[in-house]
Amino acid sequence: MFLSVLSAAGTDPDPTPSPTRKPVTLDEAQESAENAASWVEQNWSTWLAIGLRILLIVVIAMTLRVLVRRAITKLIDRMNRTAQAVDGTALGGLLVNVERRRQRSQAIGSVLRSVASFLILGTAALMILGTFQINLAPLLASAGVAGVAIGFGARNLVTDFLSGVFMILEDQYGVGDSIDAGVASGEVIEVGLRVTKLRGDDGEIWYVRNGEVKRIGNLSQGWSTAGVDVTVRSDEDLDKVKKTLAEVGERLGKDEPWNEQLWGPVEVLGLDSVLLDQMVFRVVAKTMPGKSLGVERELRWRIKRAFDAEGIRLVGGLPIAVDGGVVAAPDPTAGMAAPSAYASATSPQSLAASPIPQPPPNLSK
Repeated sequence: MFLSVLSAAGTDPDPTPSPTRKPVTLDEAQESAENAASWVEQNWSTWLAIGLRILLIVVIAMTLRVLVRRAITKLIDRMNRTAQAVDGTALGGLLVNVERRRQRSQAIGSVLRSVASFLILGTAALMILGTFQINLAPLLASAGVAGVAIGFGARNLVTDFLSGVFMILEDQYGVGDSIDAGVASGEVIEVGLRVTKLRGDDGEIWYVRNGEVKRIGNLSQGWSTAGVDVTVRSDEDLDKVKKTLAEVGERLGKDEPWNEQLWGPVEVLGLDSVLLDQMVFRVVAKTMPGKSLGVERELRWRIKRAFDAEGIRLVGGLPIAVDGGVVAAPDPTAGMAAPSAYASATSPQSLAASPIPQPPPNLSK
């Protein structure tokens, strides 16, 4: 068409003369121009319709993407406001803290926005290709085969990603939780879609792949149990020991800040075991998640001071002054068995238990 227009205008695109080339006549140029105009006249409406259709698909896809992402963002902001409203209360301790809710909501929002964008833009691209009358069946089949190949090649990465998504959606753990992941244990400092970072007891950082975690023990969700075993001598008054422990637990439940950390009264379960020279009392209390260790230390501190004031002796303790005198410490060998008579080779018991010597064989016969 471009050549015909140039010829009709009297301009030769190739000014180099050629002996075999025939000059273009005015009638041929006019005929070519008429053919081009007729082709444009017949197909301009089709191309205009295709262009408008593509423009409409793009506008709808971009508008829908913006609306969906904005709705997801508002939903995440509402989750964060709900977390801030309950933070600092007993209910907030039972659920999650603000930082954990914030990171969890951000991760969920990022995943939802990415999935929404992929679905909307992918569908728009397929609709645009369909507008050009392109057969999408071979393309979709090739994409399916390529996806299967990539899935087999990167199955560990896919497993880690999917496991991370479900861990976040199910709220199995979050930042600040103390967990036991089997392969490692410690405090969670970062939750990702592929790996989880844990701070160990010695300060080391563990990078745990989400796909490698087979079971998780969360020590910071719901509530914790503080348990203290108190070992006293076997000759102590049981009622006195139990009464003293109950008074310690009652005072602990009334003092701050322990009254907020305790979610139930301190209970004296009674004797956990009775041995020849000692008795073990079991004291438990339901606490806020992650506060059991502090409650146990405070209980031990108060129990020791109360026992010293009441004159209750702990096993292995120092002798206690009674009526101005000092009771001698128990003999450390009192619990030892007496030496056996068989320990001496010359004792009558050892000689009686010795085997009878056999006479030597007679070799003269």
